[in-house]
Amino acid sequence: MPSNVRELRPKAGGDTEKITINLGYVDLGHIDLLVQDGFYSNRTDFIRTAIRNQIERHADAAVQSVTRKNLDLGLRHYSREDLEAAREAGQMLHIRVLGLASIAADVTPELARAAIGSVSVLGALQASAAVKAALADRTR
Repeated sequence: MPSNVRELRPKAGGDTEKITINLGYVDLGHIDLLVQDGFYSNRTDFIRTAIRNQIERHADAAVQSVTRKNLDLGLRHYSREDLEAAREAGQMLHIRVLGLASIAADVTPELARAAIGSVSVLGALQASAAVKAALADRTR
């Protein structure tokens, strides 16, 4: 990218997950009306805003739940070195994340099984298909 050109918004897909929702025609029409009248830039903007408002509305309960369930909040990356260190120390990692948990691409299924005792992710787990398959019986 030339030095005088700046990216206005990040490329889609980096930190988002696409979902599908079913709405009735009247609800969809109301959303379109609000978009048409300029309250929101598009349907996605409306839905994203509605979701964030509901999360904010229940923020106290969510914080208590995150604390009670001992979840890491946000992005948590597990490198090959992290897993090797746990295995060498004779410890099993228990991955509990609200957000995104990622396991490095160079982690083998064997290393993952030797170092990870359980996986509980509320959000998304990024790992190779082989690692996900190796941890399937340990994933909640």
